[in-house]
Amino acid sequence: MVRSSRTVALTAALVAVAGCAPQEDPTPSSTASAGASACTKDSLPTRTPGKLTIATDEPAYEPWFRENKPESGEGFEAAVAYAVAEKLGYAREDVTWTRVKFDAAIAPGPKAFDFDINQFSITEERKRAVDFSAPYYLVRQTVIALKSSKIAGRTSLAELRDAKLGAQVGTTSYQAITDVIKPSVAPQVYNSNDDAKKALQNGQIDGLVVDLPTAFYITGAEITDATIVGQVPQVGTPEAFGLLLDKDSPLTRCVSDAVGQLGEAGTLKQLEQKWLAQVAGAAELT
Repeated sequence: MVRSSRTVALTAALVAVAGCAPQEDPTPSSTASAGASACTKDSLPTRTPGKLTIATDEPAYEPWFRENKPESGEGFEAAVAYAVAEKLGYAREDVTWTRVKFDAAIAPGPKAFDFDINQFSITEERKRAVDFSAPYYLVRQTVIALKSSKIAGRTSLAELRDAKLGAQVGTTSYQAITDVIKPSVAPQVYNSNDDAKKALQNGQIDGLVVDLPTAFYITGAEITDATIVGQVPQVGTPEAFGLLLDKDSPLTRCVSDAVGQLGEAGTLKQLEQKWLAQVAGAAELT
């Protein structure tokens, strides 16, 4: 499905939320150009000189990665990661992938990677422990349910207040339940989306909250008797994904600049159209 209206607006929207990333530097272009010389493979202080270590979760899910193989460069986030690496001067063979669990990556403390790409929503709370790049994707949270679930076909947040909902620990999907949907039944929390999907299939929860592209993949390829109930409304600043780095990392500015350049060049929009073009059309819960 062509997502022309959404993708045309993506670049402008990414610019609008760029303030979510504290390392953005609104300096004149001449100053930025002078600093750009430090953003090269030879000068960047990566964990391994001349190499770029990129992390993601285990497993890495579709449509962000294909077949749990980030090194293939296939899938939206894998493609974004390699585009950022190339912008910084790293060839594909200069990139090393490592696996880090979602909640471990956002926790305070030294990181075993140069940056991590794993659908990390940029939040003020997380920015106290880690750095983020400029946004590379705007996202909506979405409720899915089995077609036989009592909440299948419901169209409003009020109709979900009696539902038992679940989400992965530490995610904005869980925050969408507690802060926006506000069900009367305590939400269930899971260590991974795999655990959450099993709970949905087993009828332990009425609905699962995930980001929109993941919702389309789950309902289209993994749990075919599941359906999308609807998108959760945005509250305040649009939710955006950013690359995650160690707090006060010397790489943050360069990585963020690379993401910004990819957005301005239309590369992020092109990658979204290629890998996430199917994720339009879910109705919004009112």
